[in-house]
Amino acid sequence: MTIDHPEPPHCENSDPLAATFSASFAGVVAFIAVATEGSFARAADRLGIGRSAVSRSVQKLEAQLDTRLFLRTTRSTSLTREGELFYRNCHPGVERIVQALEDMRDLREGPPRGQLRISATTGFGRRIVAPLLNRFRTRYPEIAVDLLLDDRPMDFTADRVDVAFRDGRMEDSQVIARQLIPMPMLVCASPAYMRTHGLPRQVEDLAGHTCINFRTASGRIFEWEFKVGGRIRKFQPTSTCTFNDDELVLQAVLDGQGIAQMAGYQISEHLRAGRLVACLAQYAPDDRGHYICYLSRQQLPARIRVFIDHMTAGVRALDLQCATGLTPVRSAVPDEAGDASAASIAWRRRSS
Repeated sequence: MTIDHPEPPHCENSDPLAATFSASFAGVVAFIAVATEGSFARAADRLGIGRSAVSRSVQKLEAQLDTRLFLRTTRSTSLTREGELFYRNCHPGVERIVQALEDMRDLREGPPRGQLRISATTGFGRRIVAPLLNRFRTRYPEIAVDLLLDDRPMDFTADRVDVAFRDGRMEDSQVIARQLIPMPMLVCASPAYMRTHGLPRQVEDLAGHTCINFRTASGRIFEWEFKVGGRIRKFQPTSTCTFNDDELVLQAVLDGQGIAQMAGYQISEHLRAGRLVACLAQYAPDDRGHYICYLSRQQLPARIRVFIDHMTAGVRALDLQCATGLTPVRSAVPDEAGDASAASIAWRRRSS
């Protein structure tokens, strides 16, 4: 028995756009130019191509449409009735294309304007990014800013983000990451806590202290990191107090409830004012940073370029590198038996 398989449909008319695109777009542009200028020669000058190229494009379009669009004489060029109908239908679409091209050129070359979608972690966004936006908006009033604060991993494409601020270590090779400043991580306590409990001198001493933990957006407890003997060592202290907001962690430390490892941008101001003291600074990891990230170095719109430059300069101008200038200070702290001979080493910021 023979089974007759139907012939596959011809592709010529299955998709009008695919079937006509190869010849029609250049032909339509040439056609609009000739109709507008009333001359093949002037149309060629406007398009910046040869007259013969314009003529060939129009001829291909006429053959494709199986319709004569122009009446040509030695003295004039005019539209046929079919040409007038085609012109009325095509002209609005071509105008929109031209306007779209001009808009893109304005975004690249004109005054920065448009929508800018930014992502930042909650703490860094509130404390650092948001205040710097005030000056940016004053300088570039035609740029509308949409700031998203979220500690969860961010996807540039799915979240439609133009620029993102990220902390820690950059392991995503798909984005361009420019380090703004290093991100020192220091263990801190209040002077009151230090006077009562002393401070750890080695990483192992943390087990004997009241530690305050931070729960990340993923639900896990943030691990404290130290650099011991040139290698990263992670430590997750036991704690009776855990927060999922880094500002609450900071406040608990300021209130003398315990010690915590925090980022430099959170504690630099408090270290300078003497409201906090740091410890274990000699073990602080030095390979973390604050980064400004975007998808490509090429063809960045003006609004993104000026934002990156503004924020890079603004963040670097802030005194956030609190690990620089710390000096060890020995302070007598009573031990469990009340003996004042025991000593702890605190790290205080030198006055600038």
